[in-house]
Amino acid sequence: MATTAKELRDLPDEELAEHITTARKEIFGLRFQLATGELENTAGIGAAKRELARALTVARERGIDIESIR
Repeated sequence: MATTAKELRDLPDEELAEHITTARKEIFGLRFQLATGELENTAGIGAAKRELARALTVARERGIDIESIR
């Protein structure tokens, strides 16, 4: 998924909201795999969190209502 902040800024609001939703689902899945012992690459959790933080930062810069995305 790894996108840069510049790529995220180029996305329309709807796609950015979809990206945030997808990133949250990915983090949930990774945390579930970690809890069940299935996750081999634990560094992926940190990378997914940074990806979500990047997207949320861009959304806040634009003034998108993040609460409605959840």
